[in-house]
Amino acid sequence: MATSMLGPVRGPGPFGLARLFRHRPPREAWERVRRLPGPSAVRRSVAAASGPGVPGSDHYCLELLRKRDYESYLCSLLFPAECRSAVSALRAFNVELAQVKDSVSEKTIGRMRMQFWKKAVEDMYCDNPPHQPVAIELWKAVKRYNLTKRWLMRIIDEREKNLDDKAYRSIQELENYAENTQSSLLYLTLEVLGVRDLHADHAASHIGKAQGIVTCLRATPYHSSRRKVFLPMDVCVQHGVSQEDFLRRNQDKRVRDVVYDVASQAHLHLKHARSFSGSVPSKALPAFLQTVSLENYLKKIQRVDFDIFHPSLQQKNTLLPLSLYIQSWRKKY
Repeated sequence: MATSMLGPVRGPGPFGLARLFRHRPPREAWERVRRLPGPSAVRRSVAAASGPGVPGSDHYCLELLRKRDYESYLCSLLFPAECRSAVSALRAFNVELAQVKDSVSEKTIGRMRMQFWKKAVEDMYCDNPPHQPVAIELWKAVKRYNLTKRWLMRIIDEREKNLDDKAYRSIQELENYAENTQSSLLYLTLEVLGVRDLHADHAASHIGKAQGIVTCLRATPYHSSRRKVFLPMDVCVQHGVSQEDFLRRNQDKRVRDVVYDVASQAHLHLKHARSFSGSVPSKALPAFLQTVSLENYLKKIQRVDFDIFHPSLQQKNTLLPLSLYIQSWRKKY
C-alpha cells in the first residue's frame, strides 16, 4: 500500500528556482519564455468548422485547451512545430470527454455523448469524420500518424464507465482508470512524436497513473462542494475516515493521512517513471513535460501538511511557463 512509500513525499528537499537554475539556460531562453502566450492569449473566437477542409478547427482545439486545460495548453506549445496541432487535437479530445461528466444532468445523456465519440472515431478510420472541430483535427492526426485506434476507444470506454459517479473502491481501481485514460493519451502522444519504445511506454504508464492520482486530489475540493467524494475507499477505511469528513472539510490528522497516502502513491509513480529516463529516447521527452506540474502540486501539498482544502493549492502557478521551458531545455522529465 501507499503507506510504505511515504518517506519520499514527506522528506524535505530543495524547492523553487534555486534547483531549476543549477544549470543556467542560455540568455536567449529568457526572451523565448517571455513570448510564451499567457492565459489572456489566443482570445480569438473560432466558429465551429463545417467540414474537413475548413480552417479554424486547429485554433478551436487550442482555445479549448487554453480555457479548460491550461497546463496541457502550455505543454503543447513546447512540442515540435510539425506535430503541435496533432498533440492539441489529442488533448482537446480528452477535454471533450472529461467535461461530459460535469456537463450533463442525466447519465443517459452522457452515454449518448460517449456514443457520439465512439462513432466519430470509427468514422475517422473510414475517412468520414463528423463536422465537429475536435473530431476533424483528430482525424487529421489519425491519418498523418497512423494512431492506434485501440487507445482512443479505451479512453472513451473508461470515461463512459466513470459516468457512474462512484468513489474508487481502491487505489488500484484509481490507477486502472488513470492507465486507461491518461496513460493511453500518452501512448498516442508518443506515436505522434514517432516514438515506439518499450522504455518510453513504461515511463508513460507511470506518468499517466501519477497524473490520474494528482487530478483526483486536485479536484477533491470542487467535488466536495458538490457533495461528492472520489478518493479511494480502501485508504479512507484504513484511516477511519468517512466521506462526510471530506464533505465537512475536516482537517484533522486522519484526513491528512488519507491525502498523504494517496499523494505518496503519485510520487512513487513519478519516481518509477524517472528510473527509465536513461533509456527513453530524447524525442519522447515533450510528451512527459506534465511531470513539472505534477511535481509542483505534490510539493505544494507537502508544504501545507497535506491539507487538501488549503487555499494555496487552488492558486495558479505563475512560474509554470518558465519551469516548463527550462525542463524542456534541459531535456529531462
